[in-house]
Amino acid sequence: MSEESKDNLEESLKGYKEKVSPIDKATLAWDRELIFVGRTNRGYEIEFDAHLQWGCKPTDTLLLSIAGCLAIDVLTFLQKMRAEIASFKMDIIGERNPTPPQYYKAVEIILYIAGKNLDSKKVDRAVSLSHEKYCSVYHSLRKDMEMKVRYILEKKEPSKEITD
Repeated sequence: MSEESKDNLEESLKGYKEKVSPIDKATLAWDRELIFVGRTNRGYEIEFDAHLQWGCKPTDTLLLSIAGCLAIDVLTFLQKMRAEIASFKMDIIGERNPTPPQYYKAVEIILYIAGKNLDSKKVDRAVSLSHEKYCSVYHSLRKDMEMKVRYILEKKEPSKEITD
């Protein structure tokens, strides 16, 4: 990616995530046994269950939060770089400390991206911007957590929506 392209991308990202509220609120209520229901300020709910019968583990949602933050950033950046995305999927692997506290020591994310006008320089730049500057979830975690991101690109035409 040329210096001019990097400068243009940086300019187009001015204002990205600046409308984020400085305060987030949520509630977590005990439902039964070791099941808790979390609700965001906007009303979205997620169930946490220590026995994994009715909900997910909090650590699972942490992995998904890292991936979700990175995905939103990378897709936004690639679109600003004029890539046409046909599909975008991630596999997330978290390695935890074996003894308490069982924090994540390392996270590996594998991106599967298909579309037009994609190349490794664009994806490297998008991942780098998310990792170094924009991903709020990653920057809220332990500084000693290792994070690796790999990707597999595929050339694929985006599907065209049919309109009446």
